[in-house]
Amino acid sequence: MSISSGHPVDVEQIYRALVALGAEPLFDPEVRPEGPQEEDRLRLLGALLAKTELELTASTRLADEQMEDVAEAVLGWAEEVGPDSDVAANVLSNRLERTGLQLMGVEEETPPGRQAPLMAVVAAADLLGAHLRFQHGDVEGVRQALGRAEASFIGVLQGIHGLRIAIGDAQQEPE
Repeated sequence: MSISSGHPVDVEQIYRALVALGAEPLFDPEVRPEGPQEEDRLRLLGALLAKTELELTASTRLADEQMEDVAEAVLGWAEEVGPDSDVAANVLSNRLERTGLQLMGVEEETPPGRQAPLMAVVAAADLLGAHLRFQHGDVEGVRQALGRAEASFIGVLQGIHGLRIAIGDAQQEPE
């Protein structure tokens, strides 16, 4: 399922929003003398998302009050996304995929402390995808998504075991 905006924003609007928030990315005037272009749209949206998430995180209080803050943020999110559960699930699946990529990081090998949460996020994205495919009658798509989710759960357990080995609570299995 894909979603589309009823009022899509253009590159200039995204850039102006970033400028208003004091987070405009710098463009090399030799490479981009005319400023941001359409091919920069996703990068600019990512920067806007990061700025929003950083502001939201900085605005969230600690401990018991945090859940109230998170609930308020989720209410604002839900008001913008609207009542369509497929759209909300699609947005959440996309968020999980981005989170998984961020958890992978830039290292050649995922450290043991990141492997389990990375695989848990991937499993969540695949299970949500399986649900969406099920709702649309795509049985083969459900099978594929469930297969990826099962493999991810194995990765979660391997990540937990790897972290236990790293802290000395478990022994490395002989190969």
